[in-house]
Amino acid sequence: MGQLTRGDERIDQFRSDVHGDVIRSGDGAYDDARAVWNGMIDRYPTVIVRCRGTADVIRSVDFARENGLRVAIRGGGHNVAGTAVCDDGLVIDLSEMTGVRVDPDERKAWVQAGATWADVDHETQAFGLATPGGVVSDTGVAGLTLGGGIGHLRCKYGLTCDNLASVELVTANGEFVTASKDERSELFWGFRGGGGNFGVVTEFEFDLHPVGPDVATCFVFYSGDRATNCLQAYREYVSAAPDEVSTLTSLGTMPDEELFSEDGVDHFKIGFLGCYSGPAVEGEEVLAPLRELAEPIADVSGTIPYAEFQRTLDEDYPSGMRYYWKSLYLDGLTEPAIDRIRYWADTAPSPLATVDIWQLGGAIGDVGIDESSFAGRHAPFLLGVEANWHDPERDDANVEWVRDCLADMRQFSDGSVYLNFPGFLEDNDELVRTTFGSAYERLVAVKDEYDPENRFDVNQNIKPSI
Repeated sequence: MGQLTRGDERIDQFRSDVHGDVIRSGDGAYDDARAVWNGMIDRYPTVIVRCRGTADVIRSVDFARENGLRVAIRGGGHNVAGTAVCDDGLVIDLSEMTGVRVDPDERKAWVQAGATWADVDHETQAFGLATPGGVVSDTGVAGLTLGGGIGHLRCKYGLTCDNLASVELVTANGEFVTASKDERSELFWGFRGGGGNFGVVTEFEFDLHPVGPDVATCFVFYSGDRATNCLQAYREYVSAAPDEVSTLTSLGTMPDEELFSEDGVDHFKIGFLGCYSGPAVEGEEVLAPLRELAEPIADVSGTIPYAEFQRTLDEDYPSGMRYYWKSLYLDGLTEPAIDRIRYWADTAPSPLATVDIWQLGGAIGDVGIDESSFAGRHAPFLLGVEANWHDPERDDANVEWVRDCLADMRQFSDGSVYLNFPGFLEDNDELVRTTFGSAYERLVAVKDEYDPENRFDVNQNIKPSI
C-alpha cells in the first residue's frame, strides 16, 4: 500500500476536491475523528475524509486507488471489531450522511449510510412503521445491515438484510451503481449478509412494516441460582412461541444499581428481554410466561413506545468502554449446553460481561441461501459472548475468557458465527470459510467482479481469487 506524509501536496489537492472535511495527523480534530465506539481500538489513519455526499465518496475511492491507500469505511462507527478505522490508510467517514426519507404509502425508507437506528426509528415511527434493526439505537445502520442484522423484530419480519430492497454504492473503480434483485442481482445477494466487501454503500432502501407506536415488552430478571431451571423453561417457551415473539437472554452480574437492590446488585443473574411485534394487548398475554419462570428480582416489562424499547440497552454500551465479542450458532439448548453456558457466565472476569442467547427461527428461516448470502439461518439460537470492561489492565483476562468460552462451546455448534460479533477478525480466513460454507465460492466470484484487487479488505474479508 502507498504512503503519504502529512505535508504531501496530494492531500492538499484532495482537500480541494471534496466538500467534506479532510483530516490528517496533527490536525486538531484528528484524535476525535479516529476514535470509534470500542475503546480497545487505537488506530492511526493517514487521512480521514468526512464525506457529505456521494460525490465525496467517489473522489475518496479514486484518491485511495490512485495513491495505493488501504481503505476503511466508517458508518456509525459502532462495530465491535473496529473495522471503521485503519492504520496508515484512508478512512471514508460517512457519519455526516444521516438522511432518512420515508414513503408511508409504499412502506419504504431510504437511509443514508451514516445513519443510526435511532435516526431510522425517529422517521419511520412517525407513521407507525419500522424495519428490523438492532437492539442498541446508536448502532450504525450500514454495518449491522451488511452483516445480517439481528434485532427485536427478527422472528416476525426477518433480519435487517432480508428487508433490504436495494443499495446504492461506489465500487472499487469509482463507479456509482445500484444493486437490487433486478439489477446486479449477484452483487445485491452478496451485500445481504456478506459484509462490506464489495464497495462503499451510500444509501439503503428498506421495506417497512406496521410496528407500534406501542409494543408489549418483556424485561425481567431472576437470581442466577435459578438459571438452569429458567433456561429449561425458556427452551420450551420459544419452541411454541408465535413468530411475533423475539427474545434475548443474558447471564451475568449486570450490576445495575437502578434495577436491583443493594444486596443483589453484585450477584449473578439471568435476564430476559423481548418484544411482541403484534397488538400490544395480545402481546402482554403471550409474553407473560417469561415473567413467571421464578420469583423475579426485577421486572420492568410493559407496553411502551417501540422507539423507547429500541433504546433500552443504550446506556449499557457507552462509547469508549472496552469490548470484545464473539459468537457461535448453537444446534440447540441441550442440558449439557445449558450447563456450560451457566459455567462461563458465572466465571466472567468483568461484572459487565454477559453470555447471551438469541432466539432465532421464524421468518429468518423463510429466506434461502440463494436469496441472500447470510449464513446463519439454520440455527435455532445464537450464542453471543460479550466481554465489556473499563480497565485496560484487564484486557488479556477478558479476551482470554471469551476465547476459552467459544472454544468450549464449539461442541454444541457447527462452528459458524454471526459476522457482526467476530472478535477482532484475528481468524478471518477460517471464520468466513466456515461460516459461509457452500456460499463462499459464490461470494469470491462477486469479489472477483467488483473488487479484484481487494481494495475493500478492512472487514470480514472475502479474498478475491485473482
